[in-house]
Amino acid sequence: MKAQAALSVFFILIPSVCLFQASLSHVSMSEQTVIGRLDEDVILPCSFESGSDVVIHWKNQGNYVYSYYKDSDQLEKQDPRYVNRTSLFHGEIHNGNASLSFKRLKFQDEGIYMCYVGTSSGKIINNVVLKVGAFVTPVMKYEKNAINSFLICNVLSVYPYPIITWKVDNTPISGNNKEEVGSLGPFYINSRVNITGSNSSYQCAIENTLLKQTWTGRWTMKDGLRKMQSENVSLSCKPENSFFLPNQDFIVIWSRVDSGNSLVLASFLNSSQETIINEALLSRNKEPINLHDFSLTLKDLRLSDSGEYLCNISSSKYTLLTIQTLHVEASQGTVVGIIVSTLVVVAVLLLSGVTLAVKSRRCICFCTVEGISGSPPVNGKQLVIALPRTIFLFISGLSEAISASLILFFVGNNRDKVECITSVSEALRPPAAECNCRTCEVFP
Repeated sequence: MKAQAALSVFFILIPSVCLFQASLSHVSMSEQTVIGRLDEDVILPCSFESGSDVVIHWKNQGNYVYSYYKDSDQLEKQDPRYVNRTSLFHGEIHNGNASLSFKRLKFQDEGIYMCYVGTSSGKIINNVVLKVGAFVTPVMKYEKNAINSFLICNVLSVYPYPIITWKVDNTPISGNNKEEVGSLGPFYINSRVNITGSNSSYQCAIENTLLKQTWTGRWTMKDGLRKMQSENVSLSCKPENSFFLPNQDFIVIWSRVDSGNSLVLASFLNSSQETIINEALLSRNKEPINLHDFSLTLKDLRLSDSGEYLCNISSSKYTLLTIQTLHVEASQGTVVGIIVSTLVVVAVLLLSGVTLAVKSRRCICFCTVEGISGSPPVNGKQLVIALPRTIFLFISGLSEAISASLILFFVGNNRDKVECITSVSEALRPPAAECNCRTCEVFP
């Protein structure tokens, strides 16, 4: 009896199992992950075996994203978040394509999306996991103030939080990171290192693991250059072959770095092959930037051209900063010219002072400086000429030989016109207005 009952149960279960297996044969389920970028478009894939009476529903956490049946869109129940941002490929539905086009992604769009498709031949359910990342191209900047110099790696928008690594001469170091986080992202990253007084090479790498994207910045200091005034100089800047591909878009910017400021001198854009020169800042002839060597040539150098010059070569994946210090020295001819010009000015001032004093028939006094021989003796006494304080201070700052020569020259040429002769009691006197000329008699 027991064997007979068991056999009956067995035959009863067979139809149920077969019916369940038959139902499963018409249902297909799968899951895949799609990664999109913030503010960009993405496609959520969903394919099925074509048939008649197609019904398509896209849902996210029970909310309707998009619906299609009776050969047309049915959007009455569509969640407002997806209005005008989602659509199907209507021309491909009859070929078994139920993929969803998603526009202008937001971080709130992340989640699991279910694609249901039913036809006369069966139904399928696909789950698509949507993840949204952000990675605005970082920048590497060089900044300096009166005391310190810094390298900064900056990312305005990145999600999820990236991996940041600093290296100096290929040795890892730590950077000072600052971040600002919104409720759902993205992150703002500002990482810096102090490079004051360093001649080492620095590298900063920022990696977005979700988007599988890495950006690298490198900073190199070239040997300083010393040039004479009016000479020409070539400031070196060449890309590394390992960093840039031949057809890759990039931009080159030459700038001059002052404390707290960066003045753009020239730029070159690879995509347009256009070179822009800032005439107002360079104000002289220069060689244009070319495709293979981005060195900048400055001609007819001036003393004011001394300073730090920065070449920035940047693409979506790399940044190369090359800095070079230029020191422009005055030529010997220029130095001699300055001395001669100074002597001429001093001569004019002294001659004017002596002539004015003689015409006014007043006492003429001159306060000598220490170590300078006085004026030639006249009747056994020294000549003392009174001059304005500014001229006195200027002469006292000159070398002993130049000051003595000026004194002897003007005293000798005006000896016959001198109306007052007295002695100087001290080698170094206060300003001329305080000179002791009381023993001087003014002739009528």
